[in-house]
Amino acid sequence: MFLNLLSAFVGTTELPDGEGGTYTGYIYDDVWTSFAKDALANVFLWLIVAAAVIVIAVGIFVRFKKADFFRTYVKYAITFAAGLAVTVLVTMLSLEFFDMSENGYVFDLVLCPTVAAAAVIVLGLAACYVCSLYSKKAFKISLIASVSALVAAIVALFVCLCVYFASGDAADNNGVSQGSVSDLGLYLSAAALIVVIIALAFILGRKDKKGFDTRTISYAAVCIAMSFALSYIKMWEMPQGGSITLASLLPLMIFSYMFGVKKGVFAGMIYGILQAIQDPWLIHPAQFLLDYPVAFAAIGLAGMFRNVKAFETKPQIAFALGGIVASVLRFLSHILSGVFAFSEYAGDQNPWIYSMGYNSFVFIDIAIVIVVGVIVFSSKSFMTYVNKYNGQKSAVAAQEQPADVEAEAEQK
Repeated sequence: MFLNLLSAFVGTTELPDGEGGTYTGYIYDDVWTSFAKDALANVFLWLIVAAAVIVIAVGIFVRFKKADFFRTYVKYAITFAAGLAVTVLVTMLSLEFFDMSENGYVFDLVLCPTVAAAAVIVLGLAACYVCSLYSKKAFKISLIASVSALVAAIVALFVCLCVYFASGDAADNNGVSQGSVSDLGLYLSAAALIVVIIALAFILGRKDKKGFDTRTISYAAVCIAMSFALSYIKMWEMPQGGSITLASLLPLMIFSYMFGVKKGVFAGMIYGILQAIQDPWLIHPAQFLLDYPVAFAAIGLAGMFRNVKAFETKPQIAFALGGIVASVLRFLSHILSGVFAFSEYAGDQNPWIYSMGYNSFVFIDIAIVIVVGVIVFSSKSFMTYVNKYNGQKSAVAAQEQPADVEAEAEQK
């Protein structure tokens, strides 16, 4: 009986394709895709919540009972989190591809170069890490080669998107008329926001003299993987793209705070490209930039207030303010995309008002991140660990130093 049930799920048959023909598919084709994706999303949600509670509880116990082992425990916890993130990422992304394929959403002209860009990112990070184990020269060569390959992949993707839009398939697949899309508005918006974000990254990150090294790339890879995995844990999903997640942007924002906004913007851009695979609403080359690389590159500015002296002992405020400013830029990027690419969805409404209302989910999403982030940044141990990378004295050290000096004076 069990074998018969299993064979029903894995067995294939000829199914109607809706156009008078047939195709070979699973008897219960949704079991391995739509159903499995939704079911596993819920499983992973509670698994991550349970894992977080256990890790934090054990961490508190270790911190107070075996303080000398706490740093080692943190490394183990990060390794566990990274492993869980990669598991969620690979599982959900595989199901996403199968689901898109079964429902006819796979557009070879767009998806293939997008996947190629993602593959370049993953393989490039791995190559840089492996080469760093041998020599600095090998690391630099692999870094230059990886960045060059990524640029080439993005250019190829952009060209494919241009062809996809010009063919008219992009508009048809997204339920809009090609004439409602404003080329000039999209290109000018994308160019303006790119200039603004790059300018802010260099102005606010002018004190960040250190380039990418092995540790930075390792942390970037872990944070991107964790954010991408958490993005599958959706508390609310919008009908035309976008969702409210379980603090999925927190790892990226912590990375920006630790390593600076220039590196944060770069990590956010890579994360945005990966998001284009997970939730592909692609209609125009510039719309792709606005909704994915540019929007999430803006999140990389979250660490902009980390070196402000007024917030040296108030990292929670620095993190929250940086997150708000970064989210406003992300919100603006989505608004411009909505107005110039998806105005037809507004119907009789004003496109600007419709786009602002639709994309307001961004602030709910960031509110969850800020609440969780403020709790995390309130940990003295966490801040001691974080401040090793941004050149600041930790608030803990600043507060405890006078007491130590006073104690030494009393002993003398």
